Amino acid sequence: MDFLYLLAAIAIAPIALYRLIRHNRYRKGWAQRLGRITRKNPKKQCIWLHAVSVGEVNAATTVVKELRQKFTDYEIVVSTTTDTGFARADALFGKDLRVFYFPLDFSWIIRRAFRNIRPALCLLMELEVWPNFVQTAHQSGIPVVVVNGRISDRSFAGYRRFRPIIKKMFAKVTLVLAQTDEYARRFKELGCSNVIVSGSLKYDTADTDAKVPGADILAAQLNISRHCQPERSDAAAISKPTDGIASVASLPRNDVIEAERLWVAGGTGNDEEAILLDVYQQLKQDARFADLRLAIVPRKPERFDEVAKLIEESGFDLIRYSQVKKAFTENAATTEKSSIVNRQSSIVVLGDTMGDLRKFYSLASTIFVGRSLVPMGGSDMMEAAALGKCTIFGPHAFNFKQTVDALLDDQGAILVNNKEELLAAMTKCLSDPDYAQQIAQNGRKVIIKNQGATKKTIEHISRLLVPQP
Repeated sequence: MDFLYLLAAIAIAPIALYRLIRHNRYRKGWAQRLGRITRKNPKKQCIWLHAVSVGEVNAATTVVKELRQKFTDYEIVVSTTTDTGFARADALFGKDLRVFYFPLDFSWIIRRAFRNIRPALCLLMELEVWPNFVQTAHQSGIPVVVVNGRISDRSFAGYRRFRPIIKKMFAKVTLVLAQTDEYARRFKELGCSNVIVSGSLKYDTADTDAKVPGADILAAQLNISRHCQPERSDAAAISKPTDGIASVASLPRNDVIEAERLWVAGGTGNDEEAILLDVYQQLKQDARFADLRLAIVPRKPERFDEVAKLIEESGFDLIRYSQVKKAFTENAATTEKSSIVNRQSSIVVLGDTMGDLRKFYSLASTIFVGRSLVPMGGSDMMEAAALGKCTIFGPHAFNFKQTVDALLDDQGAILVNNKEELLAAMTKCLSDPDYAQQIAQNGRKVIIKNQGATKKTIEHISRLLVPQP
């Protein structure tokens, strides 16, 4: 495997170098990626949980919480692969747990990592099984459990092409806790002998409380809440600058106008924002939707500037939330919670900050979940549905097939196949609020109905940590 990894590294080196220079990626954590990892409490036994990126980290939150409460004599360490995943894990767990970058799967690096971490149990979120990793764990007698297991259509097709090799790898996995019967069947076909259906953890992590901390502040900053009113007469606003980027300026209180409806497009991907802006432009031509505002929150931070330029080129005024947030913080002593944005029908808000998507979602009347109108696998629509929002997504959400099926079966979301269907769906939702509200209520019920996977997961993990009589 090491030789194959070396060939792969040589092949992708130009792409990695470009991303390093252009998008500032792969710069951090190289000592950890080479297996040089330390623990906070090396005298304790250890549970090593690995979550690739943001979605897997979020899905792990309830499991980590329950493990910490149930197994206080174990240290829990959390690894991630991506920079965004590390940032999220550090924000959630970094205060109390060791968070680090997952080591490269070269045999000598993995052996070094295992010597340093000395785990009693390894938990891999969803599908992150690496040959040298599972081989080292197997040789050391360390159980490896795939938690919240899923294999997408694309991944399954790829694995099946190398089934003889893949079967040897998956045979070394101790236990798979799969999200659905279909995923369980796929794991078994690929060589896993011990597979149990436990449900999806993401339902448990989906917060159904409509009151989102910080949402009121965001509403005040952007003046996108019906009930948001400034508390001082020196409220600030966004003025139209010469360079197309919004800047802060003072406006009297009576210039603040309430917003009626907000459409949030979250987790968007390449080539998708242009479609959304075109649909928004057509909606704005209908007098019934003159009050509609749009906020776009791209999935990848490195695309923020690209999307900002696209918004401007589409003829809309631009507000970058990062600038508004900074101005609000700097002027907090004088503006308190006053809105610093004067609502204009031509403004599009770019959510170019990390960790604020749920706040945007909580203020939305309708949500489009991105990376789904283009073949990118989709973004997580569970969060939007859990908030009781009318949720729309495209046909390319194969990374969330189980959630898609559950929502569509109970009419808890709307599937659109192209730009024309998106326009029609938005028109229907905006012109028929009762219809949109029913979709939203159905979606929230689906989330609640499917919760409970954390309890099942902890029960099975406990059997591997505590000897049975």
